[in-house]
Amino acid sequence: MTDDTTYQALAEALIRVSDTAIMRSFLTDLCTPAELRALSERWHVAKLLQDGQMSYRDINAETGVSTTTIGRVARFLRDEPHGGYRALFEIMETDRD
Repeated sequence: MTDDTTYQALAEALIRVSDTAIMRSFLTDLCTPAELRALSERWHVAKLLQDGQMSYRDINAETGVSTTTIGRVARFLRDEPHGGYRALFEIMETDRD
């Protein structure tokens, strides 16, 4: 497991990137294709869950993401104290206004 200082340094590096092309390049350098796919799928599932229009089964059918992963994303979106998904959705909503 990554120590907190290293984890903090990564988080600080990520918030400095405001250009999508640079972020895509960084993520490509940082992650394996499988890791990028998993991160992208989780983010897509989080958006679908946030929208609230689809069941887990419907999300699974549309995305191919396992119901276990969908349930995990849902738990972190709604129940876990970290609030990362919720915070990012709030920021994105504020940016639209």
